[in-house]
Amino acid sequence: MVEGDVGSGKTVVAAAALLATITSGFQGLLMAPTEILAKQHYQSLFSYLQKYGLNIIFLAGSSTGKEKERVYEQLRQGTADLVIGTHALLQDKVEFKNLGLAIIDEQHRFGVKQREILKTFGAPHLLSLTATPIPRTLALTIYGDQDISIIDELPPGRQEIITRVVPEKKRVDAYRWIESQVQKGRQVFIVCPLIDDSDEVQAKAVKAEYERLQADVFPTLKLGLLHGRMRQKDKDAVMEAFSANEINVLVSTTVIEVGIDVPNATIMLVEGADHFGLAQLHQLRGRVGRGEHQSYCFLFPDSNSDESKKRMKAMVEFSDGFKLAEIDLQMRGPGEVYGVRQSGVPDLKMASITDKSMVAKARRVAEQILEADPELVNYPLVRERLGSLDREFGIDY
Repeated sequence: MVEGDVGSGKTVVAAAALLATITSGFQGLLMAPTEILAKQHYQSLFSYLQKYGLNIIFLAGSSTGKEKERVYEQLRQGTADLVIGTHALLQDKVEFKNLGLAIIDEQHRFGVKQREILKTFGAPHLLSLTATPIPRTLALTIYGDQDISIIDELPPGRQEIITRVVPEKKRVDAYRWIESQVQKGRQVFIVCPLIDDSDEVQAKAVKAEYERLQADVFPTLKLGLLHGRMRQKDKDAVMEAFSANEINVLVSTTVIEVGIDVPNATIMLVEGADHFGLAQLHQLRGRVGRGEHQSYCFLFPDSNSDESKKRMKAMVEFSDGFKLAEIDLQMRGPGEVYGVRQSGVPDLKMASITDKSMVAKARRVAEQILEADPELVNYPLVRERLGSLDREFGIDY
């Protein structure tokens, strides 16, 4: 796993790893959770790698039937060096001649079983890129089943994003301040938890909020609407307009959580912030702070529960993704290390999974045992337990 905050250079690391893989005679894959992000990766990697004469192809749900068949054939025959795409890469028809490296960007957006499917493509090396590891992944890292490299620097000139929790009584003041920033040429994201109003969840819906903001709050500004149910070409049109500064305020769902790079956008306002986990909040905050201007993240929580206050406090105090993941781990638990739940009560017993020195000692002892007795002949109970895990979850040991 490579962990680094937004803009730290993870894509460049991915490009170097893919180039080394392809020049060694293997194929490469990069999978992203949204088509917007996948297209951004395709454009970036194409510009990085085109001078090496590589055949780089793209696959997404919106690809036409003919385009998909052409991609399937090139991957199967080995004439494609690198494929970049979305969940569409997990379809049954996708086969590789010689896949050597699979890269998953923003891996917290993919389920455990989705990530496991990649192993059916042979035995490729697996590299995960993330700005905020999910608790289960962090637990695996602590246990030693994943290696992690941390990029702890940002490009020169980047300023830390100022994060504030805004009480409801300050909402009008926040709107007026936002409007003043737009008058200076800046742009704004406003994120809502829902697409439509719901009787089950008391939170703002993006469609209704967009209409309210345009009519009553920012009538003189140009607002845009973006959500996951829109057609891909409509989403692309909205994002192109926002990137060109033809839209002042983009009202959206978390579809913009990853893959949006607009340096002129300096304000992220999150409605119902308590409905999001720390990983999502950190990703949303990462949509701003990409240019030379000071950026801000305003959190409007719907709940004043203790858990909500802890999450909001963590967002205000920490900007480091790895630290936020550790806090998330403490609050939510690591999930099943051998299963598919990604947070909750752990299925392995340990006094404190975040006691790194204890975990490290246990890791060293385990390595010593396996080195001296790889078949665990002298440890029949341990072997029996591992065997049951293998039968239940298909774990190799």
